[in-house]
This record gives sequence, structure tokens and C-alpha cells, in this order.
Amino acid sequence: MKDFANMSNFRLLIDGQEREGSTGLCEDVFNPATGQVIGAVAHASTADLDLALSTAVRGLSEWSAKTPWERGAILKKSADLLRARKHELGLAMTLEQGKPLREAMAEVDRSADFMEWGGEQARRVVAEGLIGRDPANRITIERHPIGVVAAFTPWNFPMALAAKKFAGALGAGCAIICKPSEETPASVLGLVRALLDAGVTPAAIGVVFGVPSEVSSYLIPAPEISKITFTGSIPVGKLLAAAAGKAMKPVTMELGGHAPVVVCKDTDPEALADYLVPKKFFNAGQICICPTRFFVESEVHDRFVERFVENTKQLRVGDGTLDETQMGPLASPKRLEAISALVEDARARGAAILTGGERIGNIGNFYAPTVLKNVPAEARILREEPFGPLAPIIRFDDEAEMLRQANGLEYGLSGYLFTNDAKRQRRLSDGLQVGTIGINDIPTHIPEVPLGGWKDSGYGTEGGQTILGPYQKTKFVSQR
Repeated sequence: MKDFANMSNFRLLIDGQEREGSTGLCEDVFNPATGQVIGAVAHASTADLDLALSTAVRGLSEWSAKTPWERGAILKKSADLLRARKHELGLAMTLEQGKPLREAMAEVDRSADFMEWGGEQARRVVAEGLIGRDPANRITIERHPIGVVAAFTPWNFPMALAAKKFAGALGAGCAIICKPSEETPASVLGLVRALLDAGVTPAAIGVVFGVPSEVSSYLIPAPEISKITFTGSIPVGKLLAAAAGKAMKPVTMELGGHAPVVVCKDTDPEALADYLVPKKFFNAGQICICPTRFFVESEVHDRFVERFVENTKQLRVGDGTLDETQMGPLASPKRLEAISALVEDARARGAAILTGGERIGNIGNFYAPTVLKNVPAEARILREEPFGPLAPIIRFDDEAEMLRQANGLEYGLSGYLFTNDAKRQRRLSDGLQVGTIGINDIPTHIPEVPLGGWKDSGYGTEGGQTILGPYQKTKFVSQR
């Protein structure tokens, strides 16, 4: 097993073997808490991508030949290996992504849950039988692996968001080529090593890195690829979906969010602020389903804001390897610049910065947890996915107008409401135009539930009873 906590060079992984890119190109990987280089990640050339594609075709034949029961047993074994390696893999994730170590180890556990769930569902692949319209006719509906999958995964949850794609694709019998973020290579490589050690056919899994636009533009139209799955931003998702459409290939897209949080007057505002502050600043707010726009009814607004700000000020920001750290750095200088620009835009338009609003120090990508109020509707922070530790709080009196604002963006991934009024719970749950609702709850994506977006936040779902569905194709067989 590779020691991923001892960061060094991160290579391509094809047919179970690590490989340097054939051109020798690579890029540095940085620790976001220190700014120091902790390794280099190899870039794939077109020759490397061709090798990954031809290998995956062979891997598809070998892996799909295993029975669903065998595939399920192997995926469940990989879950056990991930759990056994939790500390090592979590530390590697913290060093490359920045999140506190306990959050990183929890992500390894959730990745293991996805692999276990995918293995369990793999054992439930069934063919459905029907009696035809005359006694001599029997009909069978079969589900087959869709083929070789191209998966594009992000840096914010670098292992878990890859794990649910691997779980669905491998559980269905597909081969998969994954292009993770170059900022967080160790997490996916660690996941794949557990899969290989558990017994997945080596040729059925490939991991490649490179310039994202170049890799995607080569893989998506490649005739060997049958399916594309992507988690990331809406603009990039639209580009990939358009490329897939030209090639007539199905896609699953989990894209950005800008989740409204509705706090109603019948709640305990102090207790709710205590609950919401850790949820808001988990992973430094770099979560697609993160609560990002807080609509608070006037009757409890001031009490909620006071407690929310008080708790935010007490958060301990620092290196994720330190036990006392509650929030780590942003993942990259690019995120630091983006967050700073959103805050400065809001400030210039008259928003009040109640706490935070500035970078912490000059080493690493640390930004202070920030709470804003009196944010005008035209401010960018209320219109663009912030993806960082920013919490704009908006007072509301009119529920219909609040819903109009909450639903007025292109995003439709998740939304949250807090009220003890059963009728209002139903009304607001029905009124929010999102794919995931939390009622007195900020849920995370666990394997047994499907997650997907409405509107521009994507299409298709990942997880749940149908975790294998996006990676299967149907055959109708009629026999007389």
C-alpha cells in the first residue's frame, strides 16, 4: 500500500500501474495551510489517454464478466480497507485540501459507506420477467453495464464525490476512467488503491490528470466512452454536457448550489444559530449543498444574528492537522481571491460586515469566517455561488416575497427551512424549487439517498436505491 501521507509524486494509474506522463509534464501540489509544495502531479498526454481508453475497454470485458455477487463482495471489501486506512488517507486529504483532520477522516468513512452501498446494490441487479400477450411468449427486461465511464471529480470532497461514482459504475459492471482535480490527487489515488487491493480488475480503473479542458475534450468524444459523469460548477457542467450531446452520450451532472435557509419566527433563534454555525463553516463553506443565504423572519432576526455572529467569532481557524482547528484554509489562492472579491463587492454596495471580511495572515489561504447583513439584492454574493465561509443574513416579513428571492436564481440543488408549524413546513417544502430539502435539518449526502439538482444545478441523481441506474442500459428480450 502506498504511503499517501508521505506526499511526493502523484502519477497516472493505468492497468493497476503508476506511470509518469509520456511527455514528462507535471504541476505542483500545494498545502493550502502553508503554501508549500508537497508533491507534483503528472499530466497525461493524448498517448496516455489512448492507453487509458484501450485498457478500459479490456477492463470492461473482464470486470463485467464477474457476477454481480462477486462485484458486490469486492466493493464491500474495499470499504473495509478504506476504514482500516482512515487515518493515513485522512491526513493526506488534509495536507492537500486543507480541511480539519477529523472532517477528512469522516469523509473516508463516508467514501467507504458509498463503496459498501454500491456493493450491496450490485448484488441486487435483477432481470424482470413478464408473461407475454399470448401463452407462448415470455418477456425479459435485462440491465447491462453501460460501458466505459468518464468521471470528472472536484477538490472539495475529493474522495467521497469520486467514491459515489466508482460505487455506481463498478457496481453496475462498468469500467471507469476518472479525472480528479489536480489540486487533490492523493485522495482519489488512495481510493483506487483500496479498490485494486480488494480485487477490482486493474484494467477496469484508470486515473488520469492534466489540463482539465484538454482531458475532457479528448475523453468525451472518444468512441470508447459511453457515459459521462461530472460534479462541479454550472459553467463547466454546461460545457461538458454540450460536448456530450454532440457525441450523443448520456451524462449525470451534479452542479453548483446557492442554498436558501429559511428561519421562521416560531423557532428558538439562539439554539438554531448554535446548530447552523458549524454547518455553515464545515469544510470552510466549500460545499455545493452548503447553507449560503439565510432568510430570517423579522421577529427573531436580531436575536439570531447576535448569536450567529458571537459563535462565528469563536471559531478556531488554522492548519487542519492541529487538533484545535475547527475550520481550515480555503483550498487554493484562486478561492481566496474569489471570496475576497465577493465580500468587497457587498461592502461597496452598502452591506454591513458583522465579523470577518478579511484574509487571516499572509501564509496559506486562510479567510476569516464572515457574516454580513443589509446585503442589497444586486450584490454578487446573493447571486453567485460563494463556495466559501460567507454567511449573508437577509431579514424577511413577507413569505411570498422571500420565496420569490429564494427561487430567483439558476440554482436548485438544496434548501433548508426551520419551523415547528406543520402547515408551514409543507408549504415551504413545496415552495422551494430544489432537489434536496432539510426541514429542521441540514442533511449530508449519505449513500442510501439520491442527490440531484433542479434547474441549472444538474440532472440525474447519484446514490440511493438507483445508484447503479445511471451506469446501466436496458435490453428488452421477447422469446416465443
